[in-house]
Amino acid sequence: MSKQNRAKVPTGKKDSRIFSFGLIALAITAAVVAATLYWARPMQDAYATDAVTGQTKQLPEITVYKSPTCGCCTDWEVHLEKEGFKVISHKRTNMDAVKKQLGVKSHLASCHTATIDGYVIEGHVPADDIKRLLKEKPKAAGLTAPGMPQHSPGMQPPGEKPRGYSVLMFDDEGRTRVYTRY
Repeated sequence: MSKQNRAKVPTGKKDSRIFSFGLIALAITAAVVAATLYWARPMQDAYATDAVTGQTKQLPEITVYKSPTCGCCTDWEVHLEKEGFKVISHKRTNMDAVKKQLGVKSHLASCHTATIDGYVIEGHVPADDIKRLLKEKPKAAGLTAPGMPQHSPGMQPPGEKPRGYSVLMFDDEGRTRVYTRY
C-alpha cells in the first residue's frame, strides 16, 4: 500500500471518535426534526386553506357543557386545545337537561356534551374525528363515544393513541353507525 492510500484509511481511536460524534449529531438532528414535525402537526391541522380564496381559516369554536366536578372532561378540553380548537367551557349541574335539549339519547350519553358548527359531540371523541366531521360535513346530528372509554382522550395518559373503542355518528333519531374504530 502506498503512503498516499494509507493516509485515507482510518488510523484508529481519533477517527472512530469523530465518526461516533458524527452519528450522534445526526441522531440528535433527526430527533429534533421529528419532534418539530410532530408538535407542529396539530397547528397545521387547526387551520384549513380555502381552495377558492387561498385564505387560511381557523377551526370554529367548540362549546363544551360539563359537570363542575368532572376532571376527565377538563382533560378532554385540554386535548382539544392542543389540537388547535378554541374551547368555550360551561359548567352545568344538570347535564341530563343539556343532553335532552341537544337531542342526545340515553344510549349515546357520556359525561360531557359539546357543540360545534351545528353538530353535537358527545363524550371523549378524539379531535381528529371532529376535524374530519367538519371537513366532510355529513348529514348527521353528531358524533359520540358512549360511556367513558378507558383509552380515549381525557381518559388516557396525554399523548397516548386512542384504542379499544369506536366513535359513532348518530342522527336525530339516535340511529348510529361506526365512524371510526380504535
